[in-house]
Amino acid sequence: MTTTSNAAPAAPVLTRHAGAETCADPSSTMTLLADSAHTEGGFTSYRSTFAEGAVGAPAHFHTRAWELFFVIGGSLQVLVGEEVTILGEGDFLAVPPHTPHAFAAAPGAEADVLFVFTPGLDRFDYLRLLGRVMRGETDPGAIAASAGRFDNHYVDSPAWRAALDRSAARA
Repeated sequence: MTTTSNAAPAAPVLTRHAGAETCADPSSTMTLLADSAHTEGGFTSYRSTFAEGAVGAPAHFHTRAWELFFVIGGSLQVLVGEEVTILGEGDFLAVPPHTPHAFAAAPGAEADVLFVFTPGLDRFDYLRLLGRVMRGETDPGAIAASAGRFDNHYVDSPAWRAALDRSAARA
């Protein structure tokens, strides 16, 4: 049996570099590429460039989305579960829902990373909030208060804390 849908096909999404919104803080710049509202919930994507020593994101997990990482340049230190590793240029990582993970610029390196969440969730407001917190414009408690809305659930990770301590000792 063949069925047809009367729904119109999804429209392509094109974000030109010159027109992309950016959120910057002292150690990173996020270039917002496509939010869930523009992809019929299929994905959310942004690009982050991290300065050397940038802290990235603490240990957290998502309940609904896979988080995909593609390292365009530099090196990214990541936690997946309880394992810490370094991703280099050209490396790809896909983290499934409910898996604790964290990331930061690798020790002594900058990082340029493409992030994709699928299925999508409107996360651009979270990235804007994160930028305001990192710039000292908003209370950090606003991030914890937004956990349910943005499916970003923070957890403690002794493995990640130890990795960050080792990185700080090398600096």
